[in-house]
Amino acid sequence: MKAKDQDELVFLPLGGSNEIGMNFNLYGYGPPHARKWIVVDLGVTFGDQTTPGVEIILPDPQFITKHAKDIIGIVLTHAHEDHIGAVAWLWPQLRAPLYATPFTAFLLREKLRENEDCADAHITEVPLGGKVTLGPFEIDLITLTHSIPEPNGLAIRTPLGTILHTGDWKIDPDPVLGSTTDEAAIVKLGDEGVLAMVCDSTNVFVDGEAGSEADVRDALADLISGLRGKVAVACFASNVARMDSVIRAAEAAGRRVCLVGRSMHRMAAAAKSVGLFVGIKEFLTDQQAGAAPDNEVLFLCTGSQGEARAALSRIADGTHQHVKLGAGDSCVFSSRVIPGNEIPIRNLQNRLADRGVRLYTERDHPGIHVSGHPCRGELAQMYHWARPQIAVPTHGERRHLLEHAAFARDLQVPQTVAPRNGDMVRLAPGRAEIIDEVPAGRIYVDAGVLTPENGDALRERRHAAFNGVLAVSVVLDGRGKIVSGPLIRALGLPADEDYPMDEVLDDLAGEAEQAFGRLKGDQREIDSEVETAMSRAVKKASQRVWGRRPVVETTVLRV
Repeated sequence: MKAKDQDELVFLPLGGSNEIGMNFNLYGYGPPHARKWIVVDLGVTFGDQTTPGVEIILPDPQFITKHAKDIIGIVLTHAHEDHIGAVAWLWPQLRAPLYATPFTAFLLREKLRENEDCADAHITEVPLGGKVTLGPFEIDLITLTHSIPEPNGLAIRTPLGTILHTGDWKIDPDPVLGSTTDEAAIVKLGDEGVLAMVCDSTNVFVDGEAGSEADVRDALADLISGLRGKVAVACFASNVARMDSVIRAAEAAGRRVCLVGRSMHRMAAAAKSVGLFVGIKEFLTDQQAGAAPDNEVLFLCTGSQGEARAALSRIADGTHQHVKLGAGDSCVFSSRVIPGNEIPIRNLQNRLADRGVRLYTERDHPGIHVSGHPCRGELAQMYHWARPQIAVPTHGERRHLLEHAAFARDLQVPQTVAPRNGDMVRLAPGRAEIIDEVPAGRIYVDAGVLTPENGDALRERRHAAFNGVLAVSVVLDGRGKIVSGPLIRALGLPADEDYPMDEVLDDLAGEAEQAFGRLKGDQREIDSEVETAMSRAVKKASQRVWGRRPVVETTVLRV
C-alpha cells in the first residue's frame, strides 16, 4: 500500500498523557476528512477524595464515537486496569473488534460478561510475537517485560512510516515468569527505520534500572523464611510474577498459601489458563487456612493501596470473616505507594500495627519490591535499540512528559513532541507537530451510572462534603401564611458551647422567616419563589456563622 498525496499519520491520546493511568490512544491514517483509526488500550483511573462516591473514572470517547464506523480495531497491550478497565464500559459506543494476547483476553472476557451490551463483542486472540493487519496498519507484537504477564510493545507499520508504541515496559534480565524483552526484534526495527516511538515516562526521574523480579524473589524468600506466626503478604494481584515469587517463598518456608480477595483468585485463574503457576501446590481454602497451624500458612492479599473494601483493610479492621491477624503475626507490603494513596496506606498500616502486627515495607526492607516501569538507564537502552526520528512521551504527568522529551533530545533524537490529552499530533508527512485539539474529558461511574465530570450530582455532593447541608422546611396555608416552621436541620456543620446548634438553627430560621415576609403576595403563591428566597437568606446567614456557604435545600408544603 502506498501513501496518497493527502494521507497523514496522526497520534491522538485521549487519556494517559498528562496523567499516569486511564490510557486511551488513537492512531489515524488517511486524509483528514476520511481517516481510519485504531485504538491502543482503553483503561480507567480511580476516584480520590475530590470525587466522593466515585471509584472508577473513564476517558471521554466523544471525539472518536463520532467516527466509530472508521475504527477498524482496538488493540490491547496488556491486562492492567489502566489499559483495559474501560473496555466493558465504552465498547458499546465504539463496537470495534478487539485484539489481545491470551492472558489479557481471558481477563477481558470476564469483564465483558458483566455488561450485557457487550454480548456481541468479539476478541481475537493474538499469539505472543504475532501480527495483526488492520487496513493501512500492519501491527507486530513485540514481547517486553513488565509487572504482569504478556506485556507487548506494538510495531505499527504504515505507508508513511513505522511507530513503536511501547506500552508499559522495563528491561528485566530475569522476569521470573514469561520471556525477556525481545531485544533482537527492537534492534531489527531500528535497522529498518522507526519514524516515532511513543514511550512510557513513569520513572523518567529515576536514574539507573528498575531492578529484576528475580532479586525480589530472593529477598522475599529470605524475609519469609525468618518469620513466625501467621504471615500476610500484600501485593498487586496483577503482578503474577510477584504472586509466583511469594508462593514459592512460602512453600520453601514450609507454608501453604491462601488467596484472599477476589482479584487474587481471578488473576490466579488467568495465569493457570496460559500455563503459568506450574509446579506449585493447590491453594488452601479459607476454611483450611483457618484450621492450619499459624506457622504453616501464608495469606496472599489484595489491598496494598489501602482500598477500603479490599481484603487487607477488612483484616486490619478485624471484620474479615476468615482471616485474623494479631500480636506475633506479620504483614509484608511487596508493592509501591501509588501517588495519592499515601494517607489510606498509612491509615491501613496504623490499624494493623495497633493489632500488634509487625509490618515490613520496601522502605525498611529494600528489595522486596521493584517497579514495572523503565528508569533512565533502560530508557536510554531502548532509544539506542530503536533509534526513532521522533520521541513522543506518554504515560506520565506533565513534568514526566517534558523531562522525557528533554532526555530524548539529550540522546540525540531529532524531534520531540509531548502532547496533552486531546492534542492531535501529525507524525507524517513533514515535521512532527500538534495540528489540532479535540475534547478529552472524563466520565465518572457513579453508582453504576455514567455521568459527565462536571455533572450536577457530583458537584453538589462535593459541595456538601466540604461545606455541609442545611435542610429547611416550611408549611403554608391556602392564604400563603406560615402554619409551621421554618424548621432547619443541619448535616456536617459544627457548633460550640457558646453558640449551640439549637440557637444557630433558630437564628437561621428567623432569617428564613424574614425573607418570606419580604415576598409580595403573588410571590408567596409560587413554591420556587419561596424556596429561592429562604435558601438565599439561610445561605447568607451561614456565611456569617461558619464562614462557608452550605448546600441549602428548602421544602415548601401547603395545607
